[in-house]
Amino acid sequence: QVQLVESGGGSVQAGGSLRLSCAASGLTFSSYTMGWFRQAPGKEREFVATITWSGGSTSYTDSVKGRFTISRDNAENTVYLQMNSLKPEDTAVYYCAASAQPVVRRAQGAYYYWGQGTQVTVSS
Repeated sequence: QVQLVESGGGSVQAGGSLRLSCAASGLTFSSYTMGWFRQAPGKEREFVATITWSGGSTSYTDSVKGRFTISRDNAENTVYLQMNSLKPEDTAVYYCAASAQPVVRRAQGAYYYWGQGTQVTVSS
C-alpha cells in the first residue's frame, strides 16, 4: 500500500521559513517524479514544484521561484520543500504527490499517488 505522509506545516509570520517533508512508502521512490501542490481556501489545487527521480530536473510555479526549493533524498524515501520569504498568499494546504512519468510534470493528472496534506498558514 502506497503512503505519502507530509509533515512540517505550521503557522509562521510573513518573511519566515518552513521546511515541508513528505515520507513515501510502498513504492520504489527513486523511480518516481515527485511534486508539491497546494490548495488555498476557496481556490482550486495548484502546482507548486516538481523534481525528477534523480533530482536532475526541477520546475516551479512562477510565484515561488527564488523562494522555494524542492529536493529529495532517495535513501530516505523523502521529498522536501524548503519555503523561504513566506507571504500570506502562500497560506494553503500543501500536498505531495508521486508520478510514474520520468520527466517534470505540472499537471495534476500526471500524479497517481497523493498525500493527505499539511496546513501552512502565513500571517502578515
